[in-house]
Amino acid sequence: MQILFTILLIITSLVLIASILLQPGKSAGLSGTIAGGAESIWGKNKGRSYEGILEKLTAISAILFVISALVLAALQ
Repeated sequence: MQILFTILLIITSLVLIASILLQPGKSAGLSGTIAGGAESIWGKNKGRSYEGILEKLTAISAILFVISALVLAALQ
């Protein structure tokens, strides 16, 4: 059981690192909004965009990381 959660912890940590590093910066400012950035930020298709997918992947992997770390701590 401990090996399973250790492997899950390693996989989720790698996915978490990759998803955070792949996310674009939020410092586009006014020029990004004028150029059409508002459509992906406030539009209906935010969840289907590249940024939306990465945000969901980051949240899911962070939750799994915390749960697996807590379970590993409880097992030891």
